Amino acid sequence: MNDTTRYLPFAGRVLIGAVFLMSGLSKLAAYSATTAMIAAAGLPLPPAAWLLAVVVEGGGGLLLLLGFRVRPVALILAAFAVATAVFFHRDFADQNQMIHFLKNLLIVGGLLQIVHFGAGAVSLDNRKKAPGSSSIERYQSLGADTSR
Repeated sequence: MNDTTRYLPFAGRVLIGAVFLMSGLSKLAAYSATTAMIAAAGLPLPPAAWLLAVVVEGGGGLLLLLGFRVRPVALILAAFAVATAVFFHRDFADQNQMIHFLKNLLIVGGLLQIVHFGAGAVSLDNRKKAPGSSSIERYQSLGADTSR
């Protein structure tokens, strides 16, 4: 990755992560409306689904922004976005719902890129290693046996 493109993965993570973080935080202020929407979609246990949505969207969005454990986080968010599309945006007779369905799939595409390519240079996942120590030395400092 060269200097002109090193910030692009960070920008992509910020754009996608901010959407999830904002959505998760907005659900904190709209418990009744969110649980009513979940119930109207026919999903069981709306309060538990609300909590799951807040944790996945809010927590996942924040972790994506920070660039921490982005591969598993992006995979979880992708699965969540597919589930949201299927359960809440499946009325294709309503053009607005179809647009939201397709928007969710577009977000999934971006998240799968993160799953494959990782966080990028500007992230907690790729923070600089301690100067003067190799990966083997750090591995050994954690008690690993490298004599094999």
